[in-house]
Amino acid sequence: MYWTLELASYLSDAPWPATKDELIDYSIRTGAPLEVVENLQAIDDEGDSYESIQEIWPDYPTDEDYLWNEDEY
Repeated sequence: MYWTLELASYLSDAPWPATKDELIDYSIRTGAPLEVVENLQAIDDEGDSYESIQEIWPDYPTDEDYLWNEDEY
């Protein structure tokens, strides 16, 4: 399983919180690349629901990642 920013961006508008099956269904319905569906299928799932993409891919950049040096100007 590998994630890139481009692949993860297909889940940015997903209906969070969502289960693994709901995310797979969403990915298929929205026409996400096959890699997104394969990555979701590879997740070890215990039936829990995910609150955000960060729970699936912890390295997903957040808004805080883009606000560096904000106080200098």
